[in-house]
Amino acid sequence: MNYIFYDFETTGRNSDWDQILQLGAILTDEQFQEIDRFEAKCYLKPGHIPSPKALLVNQTTVENLKKTNLSHYSLINQIENKFKSWSPAIFIGYNSISFDEEFLRKALFKCLHNPYITINNGNKRADLLGLARATQIYNPEIIEVPLNKDGNATFKLDKLAPKNNIENFQAHDALGDSMATLKLAELIYRRDTDLWDSSLLTASKDEANQIVEQEKIFCITESFFGKIKPFVVTFVCYHPIYNWAQCFDLKNDPLKYTNLSFELLEDAISASPKIIRSVRNNKHPIIMKKKYLSYIKEYAHLNLPELVKRSEIINNNEEFKQKIRSILDKQASYKKETISQLDVNFEETIYHHFASNTEKEIMVNFHTTDWKDKIKIASKFKDERHYYFAERLIYEESPQSLPKELYTKIHRQIAKQILSPNNENWNTIPKAYKEIDDLRDQYEQEGNEDFIKRLNDLNIFIEDIEKKYQDA
Repeated sequence: MNYIFYDFETTGRNSDWDQILQLGAILTDEQFQEIDRFEAKCYLKPGHIPSPKALLVNQTTVENLKKTNLSHYSLINQIENKFKSWSPAIFIGYNSISFDEEFLRKALFKCLHNPYITINNGNKRADLLGLARATQIYNPEIIEVPLNKDGNATFKLDKLAPKNNIENFQAHDALGDSMATLKLAELIYRRDTDLWDSSLLTASKDEANQIVEQEKIFCITESFFGKIKPFVVTFVCYHPIYNWAQCFDLKNDPLKYTNLSFELLEDAISASPKIIRSVRNNKHPIIMKKKYLSYIKEYAHLNLPELVKRSEIINNNEEFKQKIRSILDKQASYKKETISQLDVNFEETIYHHFASNTEKEIMVNFHTTDWKDKIKIASKFKDERHYYFAERLIYEESPQSLPKELYTKIHRQIAKQILSPNNENWNTIPKAYKEIDDLRDQYEQEGNEDFIKRLNDLNIFIEDIEKKYQDA
């Protein structure tokens, strides 16, 4: 399959509320030869308050926020069209599954498109950060990892790439970071093709499930506060709610747990260190087969026959597996009940349920209809979320197409959100002013005149937004 290396620059880190500002993407073949590339930027959505710190990091100026030709909706439409034209492929980013992928999904969701384009229609997804970390367990010679000021390994792309002689790219620029990711991936592939190929065996959920079910013993890695820890595990069951693979850490003697009562086993599962490790099979887990056991020093005191014996005890005990499922179900149900009692905004509901086929048909009609007629199409939505997003899109793109009373309602809703003095999930004008003041103090002490000027420009820009909404 071809590869799509991609990266976003955004207005902040909250994928529910912040927006994409820039996309950089490069399509290559399996040998990393470039086939096509795409880059685009958009301006700030009306009534959106960006994080000042995020804009400094990705070098976005007020001029960029105001004078870029594309709207956010137009950018997302272009992204969807381009990614569809490049499919099927494996989408690869750097920390993409936790960050870029969430921004992509939620932007598509709020723009009334299919949020799951990177896993539908034969597509797969992978995250190079997880593989970069795993190299330190399975082949530390592949890449050289820099140290931070505390002497710990750091896998930040803007530090890792130059350390491995990957240069001539602009860090914190979407296309620049995509190029750095591509070059780092090629470096790993050239130096250890088997490790690269093994990592792509879990680029889809079904393939990851196939490995955990078929292999009695396999190796996984997890990252804790910058430390990479390997585990040798065996499959127990799938989580009854989240469907993630639940695996027993074979460092532990299973005979100490298989005959415990429900209550005692629940206590044992909740204790630290965990005896059950979750393998998030839909998030490109790095799973290595047992031939890589010799690389994991933490299990050196256990020979292969002993590990096989422990695995068989787990696999042959259906009562134990059922207890694990029941405990996980109980814990997840309690958590779900607690969350359901909280007020949740439509922007935060992408994973609550999928759109029906009827809703999808209405979405298609919405996109192809003239702006003046979109509100009529939107009224056909049965899902409140979709009607809400349709209203917002018309407000952002063609406010004159809304009835006056509906425009006023949306305008006041946005004003209430961004002028709120409370500590909201989204960024507000009061929070932005405070962040600007704090950053200005910091950069005045450092004598960074460029950042101070950009903060002052941003302060004026936010003042203009405030004037627009304060009398709503």
